[in-house]
Amino acid sequence: MIPSQITEQIAQLTRENSRGAEALYEAEVRLAEAEHELDLIEQKAFIKTQGTVADRTALAKLESADARLQRDLRRAELNRIKMKIKIIETSLMAIGTQVKLIQAEMK
Repeated sequence: MIPSQITEQIAQLTRENSRGAEALYEAEVRLAEAEHELDLIEQKAFIKTQGTVADRTALAKLESADARLQRDLRRAELNRIKMKIKIIETSLMAIGTQVKLIQAEMK
């Protein structure tokens, strides 16, 4: 790799990592909203249902299944963004190591 390619790759990864920070925040907000929605639906369903606690809990979970799915999808999205940021950071460290090796060869 030549120095200009390394510089461009570092710049590209840095830009992508910066976008990742904003994407991470947005995903955390969507997850919080989905968890809030799930809690509301589940608690309202529990309150309006008659029967034993076990029956009410089961019916509330059944009624809130779609909201639970949405929450789980938001959590998966958040985890994917975290993983991508980690991969970018690892790539940046690997490039740093390559730069050091190139510098050592030049000496």
